[in-house]
Amino acid sequence: MEERHVLKIAAELGLASRQVQAAAELIAEGGTVPFIARYRKEVTGSLDEVQITAIRDRLEQLAEMDKRREAILKSLQERELLTEELQEKILAAETLSVLEDVYLPFRPKRRTRATVARERGLEPLAHILFAQEEKDPLTEAVPFIDPEKSISSAEEALAGARDIIAEWVSEDQAARAALRDLFASRGVFRSKVITGKEAEGSKYRDYFAWEEPVPQAPSHRILAMRRGEKEGFLNLTILPPEPEVLAILERLFVKGENACSGQVRLAVQDSCTRLLSPSMETETRLTTKKRADEEAIRVFADNLRQLLMASPLGQKNILAIDSCTTKRSFPCSAREEKRNLPEGLSSSARNLKSRPSPWATAPGGGRPKLSSAA
Repeated sequence: MEERHVLKIAAELGLASRQVQAAAELIAEGGTVPFIARYRKEVTGSLDEVQITAIRDRLEQLAEMDKRREAILKSLQERELLTEELQEKILAAETLSVLEDVYLPFRPKRRTRATVARERGLEPLAHILFAQEEKDPLTEAVPFIDPEKSISSAEEALAGARDIIAEWVSEDQAARAALRDLFASRGVFRSKVITGKEAEGSKYRDYFAWEEPVPQAPSHRILAMRRGEKEGFLNLTILPPEPEVLAILERLFVKGENACSGQVRLAVQDSCTRLLSPSMETETRLTTKKRADEEAIRVFADNLRQLLMASPLGQKNILAIDSCTTKRSFPCSAREEKRNLPEGLSSSARNLKSRPSPWATAPGGGRPKLSSAA
């Protein structure tokens, strides 16, 4: 168990580091959450089940993140792509999503439009356009015309360069972080019925034309829309207002109003529609699903707790033996505040209450013998 993990979890949960350390060691030894919460209070400082579960889950998350971090560093080292600056960013990543954003530009990729454009030698043209200097894009693209590489015109060369820029935009860490926050705060669930499925999917009629902001959507509606989509009755999308998405990206990447900036703007729009929005929508689906599952589990647990703690016989009186005291044991009513026991039973209870408990410790130690009166 790494000390930095202990300190991090303690700060996040507002606990003492010794409590987190103790709980982590017990979990590593195979202790279950109920066992640790009930029988190891003196070790953990009386942590309850909720706190121990949070420690366990966070330990698993951090262990998974460390494993992924090691795999990324190993991959970069093997391909001789690891620099000191990149290593510092990878080691400083606090969440898995940030770690993946840092690694994204260096991840081995399948064959994409940008890959094809690079193979055709158009990356230098992409750099010229991305610099957004006062140059004519068509003039700059002419030297890259090469019929042998399937580039028969300047427009085709510019299209390939824009594909490369679009990929740069989609892999930019700042852009992904900004859009991730935008999808979480301004995203909207939109569900529509699939044409021809109205009768068959009638149980989802409430979601045939439904819109709801992501931050306000309750768990039961999120899960219902996902079920309708999975069963083939609904189309579900999660998107923020497109002008806001484009405004963020253009503010980050479009630096002027010249012709080259116009090419960059086209690449940004393509990246938004084809690459970034689908990626951010997938992430938002995962995070909202996790949130909805956690909320559903909490509601179920609360309902079950109320059911288990309810009186088994309703408002009926129950006679029980209170053996919690160390020196006396006596009958009492579960509805003791009304004290409506029958008269004979009440007097018996008073007599028993005045007697010493047969389980009290006898003088000199040992267990007293039960008399017939007791």
